[in-house]
Amino acid sequence: MTALHVLVVDDEKLARARLRALLDECEQPRAEVTAEAASAAEAIKLLAERRFDVALLDIHMPGADGLQLARMLAGLAHPPQVVFVTAHAEHALQAFELEAVDYLTKPVRRERLAQALQKAERMSQMHKAIQPDTAEGEWLLIVERGRTLRVPLAQVLYFKAELKYLTVGVAERTHLLDASLNQIEERYPGRFLRIHRGVLVAAHALRALEHHIDHDKGETWTVRLDGIAEPLPVARRQVHAVRDVLEQRQ
Repeated sequence: MTALHVLVVDDEKLARARLRALLDECEQPRAEVTAEAASAAEAIKLLAERRFDVALLDIHMPGADGLQLARMLAGLAHPPQVVFVTAHAEHALQAFELEAVDYLTKPVRRERLAQALQKAERMSQMHKAIQPDTAEGEWLLIVERGRTLRVPLAQVLYFKAELKYLTVGVAERTHLLDASLNQIEERYPGRFLRIHRGVLVAAHALRALEHHIDHDKGETWTVRLDGIAEPLPVARRQVHAVRDVLEQRQ
């Protein structure tokens, strides 16, 4: 069985190391810490890049606390199961009002952590079974200028690689996303078409394939997308794939 992907959020490095060690000892279910965050802001940035099955959240942290972070997670299209891990027992009622899977008090015992993970695994499987897998129900979480935005995946027309970030093109505006094209392809298989090593486009938005003869570059190709003024480059080896999509839409 695939290991649960776990995000650990705690402002104390030793506390994060302790949880990582305990998770390594858990055999059923298997769990793997795939990322750590020292604050809610760091956690939100990570959640914009990838999905997690479980989030282990401390409560008392600088800036937004664990309870506030849990409220933000509830707004995601694919939120992780939340388990609070804290030295303070007085927040348990609030935690369960936020539909937390479990509430563990420090120092955490391996047996209690394993029980919490088992609950999280059951809840995750149940949610996957009932959650519709449609573009309209999925969102990109984008952290931009101190704000967290939810951009519907169905509105995304293209992704373009720009150094460390991706430009996310929607009608009449763009956003920056800290991710890679490979991550987008893995997360949403078949949803976007790779037309160039640095560009993915939404197949439904393809409007035209254009051929150009440049005195310096020679033969080049671009595509036009609905709602986007800027033409996007097409690699020569991808011209046939773009033509096939356009022909299927006729």
